[in-house]
Amino acid sequence: MSVDPATLTYDDDGLVACICQDAASGDVLMFAWANREAVERTLASGRAWFWSRSRGELWEKGATSGNVLAIVDVSADCDGDALLYRVTPSGPACHTGSETCWGERTSFPAALARTILQRRDADPSESYVARLLHGPREHAARKVGEEATEVLLAVPGSDEQIGEVADLVFHALVLTARDGRDPMDVFAELARRHAGS
Repeated sequence: MSVDPATLTYDDDGLVACICQDAASGDVLMFAWANREAVERTLASGRAWFWSRSRGELWEKGATSGNVLAIVDVSADCDGDALLYRVTPSGPACHTGSETCWGERTSFPAALARTILQRRDADPSESYVARLLHGPREHAARKVGEEATEVLLAVPGSDEQIGEVADLVFHALVLTARDGRDPMDVFAELARRHAGS
């Protein structure tokens, strides 16, 4: 977070545009405005703050709903008149309850995670993923182990290896969901580590 609020180019109302992007998936979650104090609070607290033009006051995203946006990093565009907040959301970003202010997320990681979670409601007799989600944990865990072994046995650099790695990642995400977590938490952790490197 190397942004200096003093060097930003604020508009005539003292505001700068803020685009909030999920650091894990790349999905654009929302757009809002911030004044210098909101930017300073964002940088100091590690949570997204904005300026409400309609209410004429500062507001912290999620202060009432609990759907906060934890800051991974903040960067300014080339002109210094727009900010990119890369965030980890703790719930829907839109006040309507939608995942984003443009509806459902569209990135592949988010769509895959959503599909896995939706299989919780599927009939296990008709869905392989539902069987893993509802069956004994050792079945889902065993699949992760089997796929890891297949990755190690695949011809290095081959299409087979790519397929086996894909199978391993998929089954690890299913196990994560089986254990009660959102698979997007895995991508969020990778994004957090990347931002810290």
